[in-house]
Amino acid sequence: MLGGTHHVGRNVVEAALSEGHRVTTLSRGSSGPPPPGAVALHADRTRPGELAEALGSRQFDAVVDTWSTAPRAVLEAAELLADRAGHYGYVSTVSVYREPTPAGIGEDFPVVEGDPGAETLDYAADKRGAEMAVLGHLGARALVARAGLILGPHERVGRLPWWLRRLERGGPVAAPGPADRPLQYIDGRDLAGWLLASAGAGTGGIFNAVGRPGSTTMGRLLEAAREVTGSRAELVWATPEAVEAAGISPWTEFPIWVPPGEEYAGVHDIDVTAAHRAGLSCRTVGRRSPTPGRRCWRRGTRRASGPDRSGARPRRSSACWRLSGTADGDRAAPGAP
Repeated sequence: MLGGTHHVGRNVVEAALSEGHRVTTLSRGSSGPPPPGAVALHADRTRPGELAEALGSRQFDAVVDTWSTAPRAVLEAAELLADRAGHYGYVSTVSVYREPTPAGIGEDFPVVEGDPGAETLDYAADKRGAEMAVLGHLGARALVARAGLILGPHERVGRLPWWLRRLERGGPVAAPGPADRPLQYIDGRDLAGWLLASAGAGTGGIFNAVGRPGSTTMGRLLEAAREVTGSRAELVWATPEAVEAAGISPWTEFPIWVPPGEEYAGVHDIDVTAAHRAGLSCRTVGRRSPTPGRRCWRRGTRRASGPDRSGARPRRSSACWRLSGTADGDRAAPGAP
């Protein structure tokens, strides 16, 4: 596992260990240790040669890589492991598709330009360059998982943890509507399980790796989040027009949510037929909840999620308070609605 200390990587390691696999992780070591039971190697992949030195002559049945900056780091790994790994799974993103992205796009939709040998450019170009590196050196033994919104344990981006923290505080909580707004996401545990199963089956190719569109709604997700935190918070639903009038940005200042309409049509509506035919199965709210249980929330999610990185800014607090009908400073803390 190239990575393995947080978010998808940590879920991969935990799943592999639970299945009885021998797991080796490689990271800089700056974000903590991997789960107990994994062999931890350390290297800075931004420094040429450190990866090769750390890996030595090791060979692997499968490699999973989540790298998201300079593509040349993935190129180095793909070149090094092409003859020493049976399968290479790379976690990419649906952000590689060219904007605007209409609803229902599949894996054949045009993508951004990428350069596998490049330094850091931007998120989409970096991921595309990494895809090219892996596919170019591993061919049919490479699986590119173009993930959409990833939620669940060990998240450090701050999207679901941001809502959990806010709901835990209680009081009126501004919620961007409509409540029946369909969402599309994948739990990091489901992505991890599918990556491992695909490695075992030798599945290769490019897949949109996310749950089915409309598998839950904004309302059901926030209700589940409220339940696991044990909160008595009141969800005060605001229309998309009210959110826009308040100057609150979708996705960053209200994490997870985007308003209905053509501008964001592809965010929660990507064609995932191929991945689900290839065995991807995703939990949904009310069945196998994507929100961590209360014990996990108290003992794990807070610690694993790290600082709030959702992009919420203090200057938006008063706008969120107005949406929820709460006087400034009445219940909410700065930096959150």
